[in-house]
Amino acid sequence: MTLPPDHPLATGRTAGSPLVRACRGDRPPVPPVWFMRQAGRSLPEYRAAREGVEMLDACLDPELASELTLQPVRRHGVDAAVFFSDIVVPVALAGVDVRIVPGRGPVLGSPVRTADDVARLPRLDPAALAPVAAGVARAVGALGSTPLVGFAGAPYTLASYLVEGGPSRDQLRARALMRTDPATWDALLDWCADVAGAFLLAQVAAGASVVQLFDSWVGSVSLDDYVTRVAPHSARALAGVRALGVPVIHFGVGTGELLAAMHGVGADVVGVDWRLPLDEASRRLGGTVPLQGNIDPALLAAPWPVLAEHVADVLRRGEAAPAHIVNLGHGVPPDTDPEVLTRIVAAVHARG
Repeated sequence: MTLPPDHPLATGRTAGSPLVRACRGDRPPVPPVWFMRQAGRSLPEYRAAREGVEMLDACLDPELASELTLQPVRRHGVDAAVFFSDIVVPVALAGVDVRIVPGRGPVLGSPVRTADDVARLPRLDPAALAPVAAGVARAVGALGSTPLVGFAGAPYTLASYLVEGGPSRDQLRARALMRTDPATWDALLDWCADVAGAFLLAQVAAGASVVQLFDSWVGSVSLDDYVTRVAPHSARALAGVRALGVPVIHFGVGTGELLAAMHGVGADVVGVDWRLPLDEASRRLGGTVPLQGNIDPALLAAPWPVLAEHVADVLRRGEAAPAHIVNLGHGVPPDTDPEVLTRIVAAVHARG
């Protein structure tokens, strides 16, 4: 498989964008900035567009998903769009009974906890991803030279939802399965990797210029467990987009001890959460890896002088890396004042 000839990276439309340059370790004069969960509940126009529409329905409506993707680019002037979707969309499209419950998140009709449960998981038909591809193509067509970031949930995080039956703070059942039944665990994570990989490839084929693999819950595992029981499956999920030469960002929460191993699965950029200063993250990665992050989302509610000082500190520390993509250390909280995000973008761009 190769990139379509009209792909934004193939035509050069996004190849010289600040985001793509930073992903490739070529530091642009002004660092690119975008925000995880920038397309979402913090925007009044998002709430208006989503009124009365279930989350999964919104994700699978190409016109609506495209509009929600574009809203923060119009409002904030960010340097990238991120496709509006959810990490469980490909799981649902495979035929797994999963709902996104407001205020809670993905909830499974039946948890997956045994070898038989895993064997019964349906295979994802790539044709089922057509609404996703249509939404991406529609957004890319409107973005011009602004790149679109596609994304997927990493196998560990997807498996955690499947095993736990919903969100879990500690993933106790998932980690117990990982250690007590490694064969079932490997089969489950291979299934998750294939689902995530297909989801990423559908977005790339439709025009995404960068992808991000989210491992939201992987901070709960030890380094040894990550290297032996998680990383091979994350590498499997990324193999297809890596073969196409599309830049990969890998992000997890609470992963300060895992950064080097996360880079090793095939990431060009490592995302860092708010807990670890970027200069220390760069030191742990040998000073050779572009970084993304890591404004503390809690400080979005702070007085502007406090937040501005914090943003300046993040920018200073980001200079330790070969390139720096400015982002939050996690997603935008739903009660964030959108004007704060716009002000951050202006402040970052003004430093160029």
